[in-house]
Amino acid sequence: MEIPVKTNILDKNAKIANRVNQRLRESGIITINLMGSPGSGKTSLLEQTIVGLKGKLKLAVIEGDLFTSKDADRINAYGVPVIQINTSGGCHLDASMIELALTDLELKGVDLLIIENVGNLVCPAEFELGEDSRALVFSITEGEDKPLKYPLIFKRSAAVIINKIDLLPHTAFDMTTLIDDIKAINPSVQIIAVSCHNGEGFGDWLNWLCEQVQRKKK
Repeated sequence: MEIPVKTNILDKNAKIANRVNQRLRESGIITINLMGSPGSGKTSLLEQTIVGLKGKLKLAVIEGDLFTSKDADRINAYGVPVIQINTSGGCHLDASMIELALTDLELKGVDLLIIENVGNLVCPAEFELGEDSRALVFSITEGEDKPLKYPLIFKRSAAVIINKIDLLPHTAFDMTTLIDDIKAINPSVQIIAVSCHNGEGFGDWLNWLCEQVQRKKK
């Protein structure tokens, strides 16, 4: 009996992602794929990032969400180009969605495109979007056991932003265990601890973003 073999969807996605990356690079745009669980603070981080980089870099944003435009509405209030992708229940963005979104997104003069992926720690790690780097937002309210339970997303991230550190005094969260486990999975990852509530550590995050743009534009 002959067994039909269908095209690997990840291979097809990777080809589209390469095309997206080439187009963005030719436009001088560096792209960050921002991943993380629901409630980790991705959109809050984006809002503070827009404020912090005002006058330094021109940003555009693609928002991924299952059904709503709530996050895109928040970003739109800051006056940056933003487009919403609704996946209608799909658990991640893929490169074809980004390629289509670029046809409607104003990219003239943009230095940095940030894609806020759909919120979970599994599927977004599998699919390239044409990004230059990946950053994972992880909040201390998720528990320090997550790197070992979901290692792929930590392994494939260039930076892990540990958010909500202002809550540390009120929890039993083990920061040492978290960082040790992340480093065991991905020794070269940049770990940045921030609070979107009081701004602590935000300078390190903004510096990392600026370094990505400067390094990859050379």
